[in-house]
Amino acid sequence: MMHVSISSVTAKSSRSLATLLLAIGVAIPSVLAADKPQTFTGKVSDAMCGVNHNMMPGEAAACVHSCVQKGSKYALVVGNKVYALDTSDKTALGELDKLADHQAQVSGQANGDTITVSSVAAAK
Repeated sequence: MMHVSISSVTAKSSRSLATLLLAIGVAIPSVLAADKPQTFTGKVSDAMCGVNHNMMPGEAAACVHSCVQKGSKYALVVGNKVYALDTSDKTALGELDKLADHQAQVSGQANGDTITVSSVAAAK
């Protein structure tokens, strides 16, 4: 017959409960943070050209406008990373158009290489 003391069972249960609560405590803030918009600052480009606008002669802003007119999405270049900007909001699209090849602050939700845009403003 095996003898198990109540104190050892209680100690194991307490550790398991503490581990579970710690895991939940770590998971909840990251889930809540996923719903909050983030702000990204970078140069407005287009998803086809990204960092380099050498497909067309002339200024980069003209290349951005041309590529977007041909169906490319606007993009934001942050360092060496290029995020496609997903929005159908006319105000945001108008700001992106004005800020082509300029620094902008884009707020939205990032998912991989795409940002679902909630707002756009010139970078300060």
